[in-house]
Amino acid sequence: MELDHPEVIAQVTAAFEAYEEALVANDVDRIVGFFAGDAIRFGLADQQSGRAEQERWRRAEPALPPGRRLKDTTIRGYGPDVAVVTTLFGYPGRDVLGRQSQTWARLPEGWRIVHAHVSEPGG
Repeated sequence: MELDHPEVIAQVTAAFEAYEEALVANDVDRIVGFFAGDAIRFGLADQQSGRAEQERWRRAEPALPPGRRLKDTTIRGYGPDVAVVTTLFGYPGRDVLGRQSQTWARLPEGWRIVHAHVSEPGG
């Protein structure tokens, strides 16, 4: 298995950055479009199974607080079709950094998140 192939890293980096832009903009259609139809997502106090559940949840939730920042983002490729993204995230005025991990898979429609996990220390 080839690890961290430059093309995989570049493609997933672009997809992850586009996802983050959609997340910060609270563009629900774009956000859920980055997920595979059967993706699982575990949030801080929620979980969704599948794109339809995530879309319902996203539409009911408020937008993220302004000023989201990322720290220590790492993207690792595992062969030509799988990558894992991990990052820390925070907001102005908060000392706590949250944790976010995503497993991305190359599907016929492109790179999609198949599993995501968001947590905070002690949560």
